[in-house]
Amino acid sequence: MKPKKVILAYSGGLDTSVIAKWLIEKYGCQVITFTADIGQGEEVKDAKIKAKKLGIKKIYIEDLKEEFVKNYVYPMLRSNAIYEGEYLLGTSIARPLISKRLIEIAKKENADAICHGATGKGNDQVRFELSAYSLNPKIKIIAPWREWVFKSRKDLVRYARLNNISIDFDLGKKSPYSMDANILHTSYEGGILEDPWKSPDEKMWLRTKSIENSAKKPDTIHLEFKNGDIIKLNNKTLSPAKILTKLNYLAGKHGVGRIDIVENRYVGIKSRGCYETPGGTIYHKAHKAIESITMDREVLHLKEDLSNRYARLIYNGYWFSPERKSLQKLIDDTQKGISGTVKIKLFKGNVIMLGRKSPNSIYSEDLSTFENDSGNYNQKDAEGFININSLRLKNRKE
Repeated sequence: MKPKKVILAYSGGLDTSVIAKWLIEKYGCQVITFTADIGQGEEVKDAKIKAKKLGIKKIYIEDLKEEFVKNYVYPMLRSNAIYEGEYLLGTSIARPLISKRLIEIAKKENADAICHGATGKGNDQVRFELSAYSLNPKIKIIAPWREWVFKSRKDLVRYARLNNISIDFDLGKKSPYSMDANILHTSYEGGILEDPWKSPDEKMWLRTKSIENSAKKPDTIHLEFKNGDIIKLNNKTLSPAKILTKLNYLAGKHGVGRIDIVENRYVGIKSRGCYETPGGTIYHKAHKAIESITMDREVLHLKEDLSNRYARLIYNGYWFSPERKSLQKLIDDTQKGISGTVKIKLFKGNVIMLGRKSPNSIYSEDLSTFENDSGNYNQKDAEGFININSLRLKNRKE
């Protein structure tokens, strides 16, 4: 049955602009666009203008930056999750929120379906759809890249010109990369980056200075945590989104937060991507620093084991899954009392730890000192400890 009303996740770019026209042409349906402002910048304003030019009568544009950081980014950062040891999951964590609002708007508008512009080769199709089905198992999802006859973006450009669809390429704005941006990060894929041997052009990076051109003097900052979340920057209480925005600026000017990696997509393809996660890089290092003096050893090691699993859940699109929710409860429980202040120096691409303190610190100078044997530690006890733990090593047979 053909849908009569479709909610389209609309960025204003080439793909989703063509999709809007294609939906009307193919299904004869009403298209309602939804654009989530999660910190991607000027393209939000452009999206509204472009949607109107396409003849879209109902346009949703929502400022979700605070909700995004508070309810998605902060919970993820509590976990210290990094996918394959390097990727801070900037695109991955944005998809659940967008999917949630698509489902909510579809219900409000009594729409038949939702639609996204993710390709059939990427992770985002999985993230959008797993999230959507978790929230509404009966929702109909239209994924044009898996349906239409177009095979490449050259085909889309041709279609756009035939249908008088304004595209950035014609305005001299077209980036040679496939990009995604939000308040946490900017990603770059495609173009010359598809050859893992070719280095990205320095002009590609939009949020961080090169090491050579970064600030010539360091900045020292103080970050105050409460139960695992940053609540103050340099003794000033700010909202989550404002804290991340300020960290982005500070990190960017010092060249902090760039990575160039080859990752394993969930659909089985290796992909080369470049990412800028300036404020998130500072946050991650600072969070680990405050945990180091406030968290029990075995709890910390358990959390380290779980962080990799948590990262894969986010990357693969399982934010609304029961296993992620259960893990989140455990992670949030570990964060009770993870409070205190971290002192950091930013300079030439480095996040340098200068100090950490907490009223809940379990670090003991008396125990750790090499100067005397004060405290509850008897060095003679170590001999028995080593003897017991070496038994299996002494008795094993090669």
